[in-house]
Amino acid sequence: MAAVVGEAVVVAAAEGVAVTDHQELIEVPLLGIGLRQPVADWVLSHPPELDCVEVTAEHFFDSGATVLAQLANHYQVSVHGLGLSLGTPGPLEESTLRQFQRVADLTNARWITEHIAFTKTDDVDLGHLNPLPMTSGSLTTLADHAREVMDRCQRPLLLENITSYLRIPGELTEPEFLNRLCERAGIGLLLDVTNLFINSQNHDFDPIDWLHEVEADFIRQVHIVGYSIRDGVYHDRHSEPIQNNLYELLREVVSYAPVEAVILERDVAIPAVNELAGELHRLEKTCERARHS
Repeated sequence: MAAVVGEAVVVAAAEGVAVTDHQELIEVPLLGIGLRQPVADWVLSHPPELDCVEVTAEHFFDSGATVLAQLANHYQVSVHGLGLSLGTPGPLEESTLRQFQRVADLTNARWITEHIAFTKTDDVDLGHLNPLPMTSGSLTTLADHAREVMDRCQRPLLLENITSYLRIPGELTEPEFLNRLCERAGIGLLLDVTNLFINSQNHDFDPIDWLHEVEADFIRQVHIVGYSIRDGVYHDRHSEPIQNNLYELLREVVSYAPVEAVILERDVAIPAVNELAGELHRLEKTCERARHS
């Protein structure tokens, strides 16, 4: 699917993720899907719609080496973490980091990714992603932990924006925070287009303006799935087909930034694989138009 144009022209950004001129590197981003059990057989059959696969690290802690090796042999793999809790002050949990590294090594991961969030405190595992205040303290904690994960895994690290139903006061705007985080830690962004759109609707801001306040070269990968609405509030349940306004926002992102991969996420109400293949085809066409407009 994705067409590579010539050799990559790569320049080191800080000490971490490389910044690439996408017009010289890749014509269309890689298209992929998050691996879930209902679609595992389809993914392992290597359908032509897929260039890459995202693996949730925690799904393979202490198991699944054979499946991970199969994926490594056929796809560019992204390993996505849920529980490192990079925003929690103090040392990272060694056992979780060790297991995360194991999955990254078994898949020969092209990217490793986590969230700009915390999931744990010193006393309790909260079990879900929680937003951080956009402060210098949060920035230092995240940057230090990001460098630790990247040093441990020896792979490019991308961090993802999350949905937030509360507006937490901070010293920086979210785009300012993201730019400083990437600069300080030498990392890139996994931009969740759906999360950006949901936050823009729930908190009344323009997602295009937000996007263009983020340095384009930091945006390296994209997540996308349809949103849900309940009682006028937008939600990210990973259960809906991609809506037209999300395709439009994706086109803006891919035309603006050197996105390397677009990952379709579905966790609930996963449709038949022919429907997923149809969404991937439309995602590919959207990216083609973005890169050739």
